[in-house]
Amino acid sequence: MRADQERDYVAYVGARMIGLRRTAYRLCGDWHRAEDLAQTALVLLYRHWRRASAAASPDAYVRRILVNAYLEDQRRWWSRRVEPQAELATPPTAVAVDARLDLLAALAGLPPGQRAVLVLRYWEGLDVAETAEALGCRPGTVKSQTSHAIAALRRRLPGYATQAGVEERT
Repeated sequence: MRADQERDYVAYVGARMIGLRRTAYRLCGDWHRAEDLAQTALVLLYRHWRRASAAASPDAYVRRILVNAYLEDQRRWWSRRVEPQAELATPPTAVAVDARLDLLAALAGLPPGQRAVLVLRYWEGLDVAETAEALGCRPGTVKSQTSHAIAALRRRLPGYATQAGVEERT
């Protein structure tokens, strides 16, 4: 890699590293694994920096690398044997703690693809097309996976929206 490309890469990574780690944590639920996922994504980004920097949206390119790394990691034998414990900052109230722990536990029980769809759509704020691009699938798949994931969360957390102080929409 040329010196000017390497400078651009270092500047890009410096500006995006915190967000990349946050997204990785939201995907896997463990800060240590999130750091590993982010590092894996950065190695792959370095190898393909010329292509990524020329892309219409380098952030979307990196997001896809990260999601693919997460999904590949979930397929490995050891990820099914080692269960991460979520690390949380202490929220202000006991009710908020219980609600957040319940939600994180329910998310952890979802299949990796459904969890990735929810993280990208609702935590990262991507629309259906951007999520489909990040996952390498069709928009209809994103919609159906979102629907299945939300239905699974509703089954696992009946009354969660009202319990957590969020108004349910009818």
